[in-house]
Order: sequence, then structure tokens, then C-alpha cells
Amino acid sequence: MMSETSFSVKIVLIAATTLGIVACSQEIPRTLVTIADARTSPAQHIDTGEPGDSVGDILVFDQPLLDKDMKEIGNNSGTCVRTRVGHSSQCQWTLTFEKGSIHVAGRELDQGTSTVTIVGGTGKYSGISGAMESTNNNDGTFTQTLHYRTRH
Repeated sequence: MMSETSFSVKIVLIAATTLGIVACSQEIPRTLVTIADARTSPAQHIDTGEPGDSVGDILVFDQPLLDKDMKEIGNNSGTCVRTRVGHSSQCQWTLTFEKGSIHVAGRELDQGTSTVTIVGGTGKYSGISGAMESTNNNDGTFTQTLHYRTRH
């Protein structure tokens, strides 16, 4: 027959283990602000249709990725396909850092702020989910604010 003390100890151990598992799987909300610098490495335009801005045109880019203090922290590279002339493109790109990468995809507007999906990540960013706001600063840079969660 189990003593009350032994039973209480087992209950406490089960509760502590359960809380530990739940705490490790909770998602922690985070924000990361980056700046894609197209001033030194502008996107390359591939004109696939009628001359000038037309549906199906492709933008290819590979640019330095900066922190909010304008210090280089990685690389910002990807592609966009023009889907609506003078308005928007469908894009996918990767923000690459020393300890992992974040992949995003969605509609990028020509003006204002676009919200795209964080598709996934590697390394430190494995298991990432959320969204990124991308704003054209009209100076050759784009502020990218990531609102994300990771499993801890």
C-alpha cells in the first residue's frame, strides 16, 4: 500500500514534469527589425513580356541585410514575379544570418507596407512562424519587421 507521502511525491513529480514539457513547447512572441539595402546591390529586372513594366517580369536580388543601426548582419536574396502592373509582385526571399535563415513569401506592394508570411527557417530559426511587414523607404532600403514565434 502506497503511503500518503509517497503518493504526494509522485503527484509533485508528475506535475513538475508536465509543466516542464508545456513550458518548453510554448511559443514565445518576438520582433526582429532588419533593413534590406538595395542601394549598393539593386534588384536586377528581367523583362519577359512587353517592354517595360508588364505581368511576368522578374526581379532578382541579392543584397546586404542590415540591423536598425545599419550594421551588416546577413544577406537578403530572392525573386519577385510581377503580377499586377504598377502595383505588386509575388515574391519569395530568404534572410540569411550567421546562425540560420528565415524564408518569407507573399505579395509585395510597390508602395506602402506589405505583409508577407514567414514560411519557415533553419538553424536558430527552425520552427519559426509569423509574418513580416516590408516597407519601401523610397531611399533604396526596405525596413523588414518580423513578428514571429519560435518553439523554445
